[in-house]
Amino acid sequence: MHVASTIDAVVSAVERAADEIVEFAAALIRIPTINPPGDHYIECAQLLGRKLNDFGFDVQYFEAEGRPEHTAAHPRMNVIGRRRGHRPRPNVHLNGHLDVVPAGAGWTVDPFGGLVRDGKLYGRGACDMKAGIAAAVFAAEAIRRAGIELAGSIEISGTVDEESGGFAGVAWLAHHNHLSANHIDHVIIPEPLNVDRICIGHRGVYWFEVETHGRIGHGSMPFLGVNAIEHMGIVLDRIRRQLLPALMARTTAVPVVPDAARHATLNVNAISGGQAVEGIQTPCVADRCRAVFDRRFLLEEGFDATKQEIADLLRDLATEMPQLRYELHDLMVVHPVRTPDNSAVVRSLERSIRRILGREAAHVASPGTYDHKHFDRIAGIKDCVAYGPGVLDVAHQPNEWCGVDDLVNATKVIALSTLELTGTYSFSAP
Repeated sequence: MHVASTIDAVVSAVERAADEIVEFAAALIRIPTINPPGDHYIECAQLLGRKLNDFGFDVQYFEAEGRPEHTAAHPRMNVIGRRRGHRPRPNVHLNGHLDVVPAGAGWTVDPFGGLVRDGKLYGRGACDMKAGIAAAVFAAEAIRRAGIELAGSIEISGTVDEESGGFAGVAWLAHHNHLSANHIDHVIIPEPLNVDRICIGHRGVYWFEVETHGRIGHGSMPFLGVNAIEHMGIVLDRIRRQLLPALMARTTAVPVVPDAARHATLNVNAISGGQAVEGIQTPCVADRCRAVFDRRFLLEEGFDATKQEIADLLRDLATEMPQLRYELHDLMVVHPVRTPDNSAVVRSLERSIRRILGREAAHVASPGTYDHKHFDRIAGIKDCVAYGPGVLDVAHQPNEWCGVDDLVNATKVIALSTLELTGTYSFSAP
């Protein structure tokens, strides 16, 4: 089969399957895999596994044994399907996460109804990222329906807990060598970065907790105690006046979107101190206060300097205020990642996007992290990107949606790049 006829055959197979692709994405949405706590993972993994089995994949299920999140009440089940061609390499891995964030308030449609209306598929996870999973599955299936035999191999995985770090999902699978550079060459994660954009990495994350310690005393005589909440307020004020302006002055050369996220940022995630607000109050000076911070750091900053900056700020403040006693606790560290400039998967997706959409692809980086970090740093797979259907801005929002046209076009793009990356066909630029 000639290159042009191969492309036409695959594109036609996707178009004929358009209704199936949308319905499978809707079926995934209808399973409320809410994280936290991690509901219905087995049900969703099995739905994906059955579909992969029907489409010619050998399917295995993996429970994240040993992870604290993996419990009898909320088991962490991952699924991987493998389909081999003439040889095991090159091997293209398509990965999507099964979990979604809680629906939240403000919906005007059923968040788990999988409604299709006016060219949009609605529901929690429609954008992030059950439409992407459907695109991956049917990209592989379109190749099979077009009657093309692969030169290499395809793997498709559905993994858990990406929204909470991916440690029982991609990280666990990588630690146990189920995802490894020893057998995988290229990875596409169909996260919703817009159908004409290739995501080449993400910023770093430093989640940390600051705990201030005071001395309890009678609320009618606060001068006899030391108020830990007041001291936390001083910490927050110093961060606002000193650290935040410094972060805003730093910009990365990595193409993070939106533009404001090209700066280093810090967010106060949570704060707790003193007595519980609900219930009966007693007259006490708060002797303890805790705050959790989300620091997003740039590739150019690095983690060591990022943490040292926080430690220095607290140390200097304690020098000025001898009564200030505090502890700094690391909660989570994710280093920035960036796909290499000579990436085969980037070049292939550029060609496929140009063919399907008729325009040049943009390179972007994510403001938040995704499972690229685990493929890169644990599995050792450098040729990894995110590319998939959906508009990033509607992820985690009420009335989350994915455009049907974008879903179908992304399926075509992934199918063509899978053909090229498996060595089945070489597509020169049009």
